[in-house]
Amino acid sequence: MPLIYVTSTVHADTLAHAARVGDVVLGYGPDAVPFAEVQDRVDAVLLRAGAFGAAQMDACPRLRIVARHGAGFDTVDIPAATARGIWVTNTPGANSRAVAEHVFALVLSLARKLDIASAQTRGGAWSEHRAALNGAELHGRTLGLLGQGTIGRIVSDVGRALGMTVLVCDPAADPAQAGVVTFDRLLAEADVLSLHVPLLPSTRHIIDAQAIAAMKTGAILINTGRGGLVDEEALAQALISGKLGGAGLDVLEAENTDMIAPMAHNRLDIAGLPNLIVTPHVAGQTDEALIRVGQATVAQIATALSGGRPEFALNDPAGR
Repeated sequence: MPLIYVTSTVHADTLAHAARVGDVVLGYGPDAVPFAEVQDRVDAVLLRAGAFGAAQMDACPRLRIVARHGAGFDTVDIPAATARGIWVTNTPGANSRAVAEHVFALVLSLARKLDIASAQTRGGAWSEHRAALNGAELHGRTLGLLGQGTIGRIVSDVGRALGMTVLVCDPAADPAQAGVVTFDRLLAEADVLSLHVPLLPSTRHIIDAQAIAAMKTGAILINTGRGGLVDEEALAQALISGKLGGAGLDVLEAENTDMIAPMAHNRLDIAGLPNLIVTPHVAGQTDEALIRVGQATVAQIATALSGGRPEFALNDPAGR
């Protein structure tokens, strides 16, 4: 049986499916096995968190596929994998609805100041500060989407259902399509700006101090994509100054850090920014989505191990 190494926590349904394809070794939990102990026997890596680069690939003479449990693929060295005959796959669209719903969980929480109101109420204040908790309705506001993939399309549908005007900036979109605008116009007109582009050299810090300065005063920024899309130091300054009314982040440049203390890279003080909501990269984490993503990931592994071309291949290691 081929050996499948699972790097971090996945749904039990995923493990059950993987066990039908090969011998499953877990890199997490009480029975975690260090990767170094099995790297010479690994045929497939199911990668949910962490990075996988050339050095790790070189240590795995039998490795045939690195299957990303999710849509993002910036944590895998794809050129290195291609050169070594290793497939790299992801699962686009499998958790799109979960992420889209999380976008609006963040938007509504910020627009109605739910996080602040809840904290004050839990602290014993019922009516003393209610005047400062006036919120904003989304109806009639403009929702700006940077990127129009599967998630962006669902977000736009929900926005329209709430009575919002939707603007989209995406180089792949038809410029004749209603609502498709330039990046500059998107920044200038969006009351809520939601990011749905991959992290590439061209998109790193695409929302920087200059972009924020071009946004509406009081606008809300949402990032459920990749942390590197936003210059967090510039974001912090905009939240402190009131240039932005709020921000909702499910991703950070430096993740897995202590959320109670200021960030290790000293750019975002979580506790000191009441108009910031941060969730720990869980936008796509619903039972339904995890089952779909897990099944799709294992399907990629099964296809690769049987000698086929995975449906969601990100490279072409065999030149096929």
